Amino acid sequence: RAPAMQQSLPPYEVLPAEVSMEEMPRSTTVMLEEPPRPPPRDHLVWSLFTTLYGNFCCLGLLAFVFSVKSRDRKVLGDYSGALSYGSTAKCLNITALVINLVIVVIVIIVVSLVVSGVFRH
Repeated sequence: RAPAMQQSLPPYEVLPAEVSMEEMPRSTTVMLEEPPRPPPRDHLVWSLFTTLYGNFCCLGLLAFVFSVKSRDRKVLGDYSGALSYGSTAKCLNITALVINLVIVVIVIIVVSLVVSGVFRH
């Protein structure tokens, strides 16, 4: 076996012969686990679609960047950072969606007014 592959043993002390295990203090360790929480959402797919179909003022791209950061934080186990980045991505996605809906409504109104003949030269 190569020396680098060998596992080193932890340091230990030999008990003196006059001390027995019954005389040693005993302790109990209790491990408490918090109940599992669902991991924070990163909204990656929503951000991808916002980037592809509704990238007004690069809000979709920003949402996508924050979604990727949220996913990275989640993989590293930093759930508070993942939650923060995920909520920022969500806000950016909602803002881009609202702006895109307003633009579509304005375009529909203008086109319908032009077709109905309100704007004539």
